[in-house]
Order: sequence, then structure tokens, then C-alpha cells
Amino acid sequence: MASSGPLVDHEVIAADLDRLEGALRAAVTTEDPFLTEIASHLIEAGGKRGRPLFAVAAAATGTTSVEPAGEDVLSGSVSVELVHLGSLYHDDVMDEASVRRSVESVNARWGNLQAILAGDFLLARASEIAANLSMEVAALLARTIARLCEGQVLELRDTYNAARTEQAYLASIEGKTASLFASACRIGAITGGLDRPAVEALTEFGRSYGMAFQIVDDILDVTATDEVLGKPAGNDLIEGVYTLPVLRTIAAGGKPADVLAGLLGRPLDTAEMHDAREAVRSGGQVAAATDVARQWVDRATESLAELAPSEAGEALAGQAEHLVEQLTAATS
Repeated sequence: MASSGPLVDHEVIAADLDRLEGALRAAVTTEDPFLTEIASHLIEAGGKRGRPLFAVAAAATGTTSVEPAGEDVLSGSVSVELVHLGSLYHDDVMDEASVRRSVESVNARWGNLQAILAGDFLLARASEIAANLSMEVAALLARTIARLCEGQVLELRDTYNAARTEQAYLASIEGKTASLFASACRIGAITGGLDRPAVEALTEFGRSYGMAFQIVDDILDVTATDEVLGKPAGNDLIEGVYTLPVLRTIAAGGKPADVLAGLLGRPLDTAEMHDAREAVRSGGQVAAATDVARQWVDRATESLAELAPSEAGEALAGQAEHLVEQLTAATS
């Protein structure tokens, strides 16, 4: 998905993003040039930095106008992004992915062992940074890493399962995706010194946004191009990960469901993957899945209504709305 939006369009937050990039590089610099190279590979490849930006913006909701992030806020945002990057290294090993963020994946370039160890290093550095902030932040980050694993295990349990329930799908994405967005906002609010009602409201915003984010990403996997995604489209179908638009198409019945019944439950080759994507697109359930994403976006923006008005709050609400706008633009 595109990287633009209200957060990066804000002058002060954009300046914090530049500071964040430098802090990320510094966090993974070691005495071993090779470890530094592989640990910084996806940092150098770029990225939307959505999760750390949410931490920065969450902290800034404590003031009417956005001010530059404090050092603790910046450190908290770095720890969040390092967890995300570490999880990507591990995900690419499990998926045998060859491309990530439009560049060669770490496992494809250096091998699975190096990718696993580099991912572990990133998680360790994130934990070290969090521990230097507070016991609360350290415990929260540790729990979030556990939630990421729990969500991934739930997904693996249903691999190639065409009878996967929508409830199981939602439980998986709450762990593997929404938990880190929730923690990003919570860490930003804590390090920003916000009161507890604001911390809770921003945590709920992050969770709801994360649910919408993953649903949108899953829709794009069956509707968008490789160029839009920055990775091969249709990979979930090949890998046997059946997401909301697929599950809704199966449940709706009819010819598209019949096509999927003849394809799902096993690995697909490229031609079969395209047939499956076409069946999902023709079944009318992409719109239904988009409606579910919209519901989560609405929940996210409603949680922000509990906060005092602020520039950062408006930017967060705008970023949530931007999710569905991106989906419309990518599939039009």
C-alpha cells in the first residue's frame, strides 16, 4: 500500500520520521559489519513506518498542536518497529518468501539461518530499548511478542483449511497484526505521559486500526498487483492462508465457491492461484470484506472521540480513513 497519508503529511511528524530513521540505523549497528548489514537490510529498503508513527502521534495527542517527539517517545517507537522488522524476518523464512518491500528478502539473499538469527537480534534490541524506558513498557513489549506468536500459530493451524471459520481468522489477525498496532499506540501514550483514560482509548484505536489494516491487506492480496503490494500478490492463496474475502466467497456459495472448492486445500501453482483470485474477485465478497474493514475503521475513530481535540488525534483519524481510500484506489 502507498505510504502517504495524514501522518506523514504533517510537517512535525514527518520531521520525527527522519529522526526515527537515524535512530533505527543506530539501534542495529554492531561491531560485526555482517550482522549490521543483515539487521539493517529491511530498514534500508524503506517502509511506511506506520507502527512507530502511531507511537509518535499517540504521544502527541496530549497537546493541542503537535510538538517534536521526546527522546523516550522516539525510543519507544524504535522498539516497536524493531519488533515488526524481526517478525518480518521470521515470517519470510516460514513463507519461503523471496521478496520483501520490493527487494530481495534476507532469507533469499543470505539464507534461513542468518535470517532467523538477525530476526532474533532485532527482537532482542527492541527488548533492551524497552527495558531502558520502564518496566511497564518492557512487559508490554514482551507480551506483544508473545501475542504475535500466538496469532501466527493460530494461522498455521488453519493452513490449507478451507473450512476455516471467520472467528478463527479474526482471532489470528488480532494477535499477529492488531496487537502490535495497539502496543505502538499504548507505548506512545505511556512514554508521552498521557493519563490512563487516554492510554486506554489510544490502545483501542490501535487495535481496531490493526484489524482494519490486516483485512485491507488481505483484500489487496486477491485484488492488487505485485507493484502495489511490494511483494507477490496471491501468495496467501499459494501458501494456504485463507483470509476474509476468500472465506466470505466460500460461505456465499455459487460458481465462485465451486471454483474455490476445486482449488483450495492444497498448494497452488501460479495459474491456479490466478484462477482462485479471479473466483474471489467475481464472487461479490470483496465488497463485503471491505465493509468489515470499514466497521473496524469506524471503531477506531470512535475511540478517539474520548480524547481532547488535537492535531495528532485528527491525523490518526485521517490515517484510519485513508486505509479504505487506499483500498478503493488500488482496486479501481
